Amino acid sequence: MRRAIYPGSFDPITYGHLDILSRALRIFDEVIIAVARNENKSPLFTQEERVSLNREAIRELPDHERVKVGSLNGLLVEYAKEKEAATIIRGLRAVSDFEFEFQLALMNRKLEPKIDTIFLMPKDNYTYLSSSIIKEIAKMGGNVDCFVPPCVQKALKKKIFHTNL
Repeated sequence: MRRAIYPGSFDPITYGHLDILSRALRIFDEVIIAVARNENKSPLFTQEERVSLNREAIRELPDHERVKVGSLNGLLVEYAKEKEAATIIRGLRAVSDFEFEFQLALMNRKLEPKIDTIFLMPKDNYTYLSSSIIKEIAKMGGNVDCFVPPCVQKALKKKIFHTNL
């Protein structure tokens, strides 16, 4: 079985993430979304909430039964070995993403030479999307319906409404 890991903070998951996931499912038999805990970020959603939102959001995909969602709390390459995945998937939206992603890929290769990284680009209409931009639009009262699945829209409204009380 060809299995890949798609890591990220997914705070929240967007249609851009789902597009990358759909592309990965054309290549791999199974993709595991690894929802990462990043101590350098202050996420809007807890890791458990992000795992739950990812599980709900992937139901929109035709091949969702080939996608698993889990929590990543350590080294990505160790998680990949544990899950018996030989490939890490990373999305690239713009040239500015490449330098950082390239450094990560080289470091992961140094830590575990048997695990490869592939880069996938989303459709053109998703290249400008980022979770940070989505959160900012939602906080300012903007409409994010065309950027995120309905479950994320609902969660953003609930989280932002309760945060602003």
